[in-house]
Amino acid sequence: MRFMVLVKATAHSEAGEMPSAALIEEMGRFNEELAAAGMLLGADGLHPTSKATRLTWAGGPAMITDGPFTETKELVSGYWMIQAPSLEAVIEQFKRCPPPGGDGAGEIEIRPLFEMSDFPEDILPPDAAERHRTLQERL
Repeated sequence: MRFMVLVKATAHSEAGEMPSAALIEEMGRFNEELAAAGMLLGADGLHPTSKATRLTWAGGPAMITDGPFTETKELVSGYWMIQAPSLEAVIEQFKRCPPPGGDGAGEIEIRPLFEMSDFPEDILPPDAAERHRTLQERL
């Protein structure tokens, strides 16, 4: 199973403050643990929403809104893409994660990714699974 682990934004991350050297070192070690366990598919931090753009559809063409965006608790400042046998395995691994907020605090959210097998066959176009598999191989 694949999971996206989302690092929730803080006032510090939205202000564009860089993490401390100590936190960068701790996160580096944690990411190496994930890689050694065969779980890590990708991970990155995100610039603050002051550098972001949103596209919103409301029944017509996309509306474009430049950041910053205000609701910090709703924002994401980084992510991991993880492969693991279960949600429980991800939780156990991430209990050892350094607090991502930079001040001994922080919040992450773990969400499973949809797999083709999650979709009822009657709603998928006949070649959807094959197209998805081919795209994944290309990536």
